[in-house]
Amino acid sequence: MINKRVGGVLAAALLVGVAALASPLAMAQDKARTLYLFNWSQYMDPAIIKAFEKQYDVKVVQTYYNSQPEMFAKLRAGGDSQYDVVVPSSYYVPRLIHTGLLQPLDKKAIPNYSNLMPRFSHPDYDPDGKYVAAYQWGDTGIAYNVDKLGEQPESWSILFDPKANAKYPFDLGTDAQVMLGSACAALGHGYDCTDRDQLKKAAQLILKTKQRRNFSGFEDATPTLKQLARGNIVAGVAYNGDYAFDKQENPQGYKHIKFIVPKEGAELWVDSMAIPAHAPHPRLANQFINFILDAKIGAQLSNYNAYASPNKAARPYLDKALTEPPIMPSDAEMKRLHFTPSIAGDQLQFVQQLWTEVQSR
Repeated sequence: MINKRVGGVLAAALLVGVAALASPLAMAQDKARTLYLFNWSQYMDPAIIKAFEKQYDVKVVQTYYNSQPEMFAKLRAGGDSQYDVVVPSSYYVPRLIHTGLLQPLDKKAIPNYSNLMPRFSHPDYDPDGKYVAAYQWGDTGIAYNVDKLGEQPESWSILFDPKANAKYPFDLGTDAQVMLGSACAALGHGYDCTDRDQLKKAAQLILKTKQRRNFSGFEDATPTLKQLARGNIVAGVAYNGDYAFDKQENPQGYKHIKFIVPKEGAELWVDSMAIPAHAPHPRLANQFINFILDAKIGAQLSNYNAYASPNKAARPYLDKALTEPPIMPSDAEMKRLHFTPSIAGDQLQFVQQLWTEVQSR
């Protein structure tokens, strides 16, 4: 039998030793109970995050990006082992798959995958629905100040034709394929053009536009709307959901700003949830994706973001505004919208070289 006093000292010493050993273990456990989400900025309802954290007794850490190239670069630089869930746009999905940056979804852990509309469960950019689950969808068009420019035709001429705007500041988007596709459409070749001669002519149009005195610069779509609301520019490339969301938050600032889908053709995009190849917590990532695909959570996400939902089970819970333009494109607008082509290899290198020349000259 151990003397109580000595035993108490030994017990205290043992507790200190165990505590010292337990600290790294506790830290590891805390880390294991954390989901790392890599998402577009302003693209997630905080209440959804809190609900997931409560249901699974975990913590969610969010990191943000404002463009596809930024997201892709971070994943290639080691982010594929730092993040659990990422939200790429449709035409970047094949690029992520081909470069080995994504792992397949565990469909057994995602029974709510069946809630997706058929058009989103087997898309062209992931035909077997192996790597991604649709998150939100929408289109890319033009937002402009009606007071400054007057009522304009639904056309890319708002940006590319100096007759439409000869003196007020405007900007263009930062995404190579989206902008080259937009310029292709403006030239009558269609948004989804891939012909190299047509792409060269599109690059020349952007260069010519860039040389105008009132060209403000290249800007991501989300910040563009902020610049419009502040009156720093009068036109730029924007996302329909961002426009609707910001207008709802700041109706006075967006009173004279209009959003249009150019008649010559524009981008139809789908943002999807995917799991990076070396995600630290893939099991939790699959649970998170299943959580987002729940009918009511899916509706809550769209009601917050002001973007269209790919979730057919969410439809009864959606706000009415999400079933009408500009969130839900009209039949006429849908005919104008096209997916950005998924390209790789020499074609991708060609487009990247064109864009480098556009930005550097």
